[in-house]
Amino acid sequence: MLRYSKTLSSLRFMAALVCFLLLVAASPPVHAAEDENIALLDRSAKAFASVVKKAGPAVVHVRVEKSVKGRGQEFDFLNDPFFERFFGPQFRNPRQKEPREFKQQGAGSGFIISPDGLILTNNHVVGEAETITVRLADEREFKAKVIGTDPQSDVALIKIEAENLPVLPLGDSDRLEVGEWVIAIGSPFELNQTVTVGVVSAKGRNRIGINDYENFIQTDAAINPGNSGGPLLNIHGEAIGMNTAIFSRSGGYMGIGFAIPINMAKAIQLQLEKKGKVTRGWLGVVIQDVNEELAKSFGLEKARGALISEIADKSPASESGLQKGDVIIQLDGAEVTDVSELRNKVALMVPGSKVDLLVIRDGKKKTMKITIGEQPGDMARPAGSNGDDSLQNMGLTLQNLTEELAGQFGYSPDQGVLIVEVESGSPAERAGLKPGQLIEEVEQQRVRNLKELRKVLDKAKPDDKVLLFVRAGEYGQYVVLMPAN
Repeated sequence: MLRYSKTLSSLRFMAALVCFLLLVAASPPVHAAEDENIALLDRSAKAFASVVKKAGPAVVHVRVEKSVKGRGQEFDFLNDPFFERFFGPQFRNPRQKEPREFKQQGAGSGFIISPDGLILTNNHVVGEAETITVRLADEREFKAKVIGTDPQSDVALIKIEAENLPVLPLGDSDRLEVGEWVIAIGSPFELNQTVTVGVVSAKGRNRIGINDYENFIQTDAAINPGNSGGPLLNIHGEAIGMNTAIFSRSGGYMGIGFAIPINMAKAIQLQLEKKGKVTRGWLGVVIQDVNEELAKSFGLEKARGALISEIADKSPASESGLQKGDVIIQLDGAEVTDVSELRNKVALMVPGSKVDLLVIRDGKKKTMKITIGEQPGDMARPAGSNGDDSLQNMGLTLQNLTEELAGQFGYSPDQGVLIVEVESGSPAERAGLKPGQLIEEVEQQRVRNLKELRKVLDKAKPDDKVLLFVRAGEYGQYVVLMPAN
């Protein structure tokens, strides 16, 4: 019995040893797991590189040039408007220099969408250019012509005379989700074919104050001056956006960039290619967002939709039976969340289209059929819609100070008008103005938004110098802008 017990113990020991050895053999060593992780990272890196390799040849550098008039950079005390206000125009310097013409240059990016040379870019890159030069990834250069521009969406279509060009496929920005990887390619600071990678930070950003029609993709992929007009790609190498603007206190990258969704750009591009201009849809209503208090007052379950506060006479809205106080909650079955969303969707519709609007009237749902009209031409603001034309001609791009921007820059809402861009070589740059500064006064009159700023400038003569009071953080100073032409 003792011998049997010992034999059984030995067998058990041998079986346990064999199991242990089998487990050890089946388990990969630590360095093998590390190699597998590194291989995964290597495959990811090569995937990004593959996308860039395919898309890069279709991304172009856009160089523009225009002639402007201005005076020298030196400060002339006797011709300073601030001095003249106290001592009168008789003290002007008789040797004052006459305006001289000089060439102003700028640069941006774009991407080829047809083998015969159609290129999408931003309106603010090429909108006022006299000459446009496009440099391809293979260093060939072509002169480009403008097919059409749309300042309200900041989309432009240009063309070069060439054949068999590489084309960037256009994706579907509606399918894009927050958190997806994206790749930006462009020419920041004229560094051609610069690639940055990030994620989609948010969708549907509006009320930024950059364009009239906004539905931006927000990304943390690095975007800098010169990236404007370049593509934002998904991991399949499709353009799902057009890089357009950044949020910055310094003028450089701070982790927040904005791209026009490619579906919006495609809709604009098709009209520009066909007609050279954009015709927008129109309802003929003044609408406002619905907050919680308004939702309760108008019998809504939650704060959503667009409340009609006014209806234009002889408009599609008045002819269809829409009424003041109606709340639009759906457009052709798609939910309407706010004013900006409805405005963008209607604007992109072809005039004559028939749509169904679901509204709430007196607490009850009602379906209204309406034929989209054509937006009157006098509703469209001219180029320079982000600020007064005279200041844009001096190199400034302005926008209203939203609550979000005020918080980011350390200002108070309605404190002034924000400078978002200063054109290189412009009178504004020569005067020392920089993005992120705030205009609080124009001609010694307080201005809190673009509307007040325009009222002041409307009274000024076209050739007048402009006296500004500009704030940067805690410090303010008077700045004189000389006319560019």
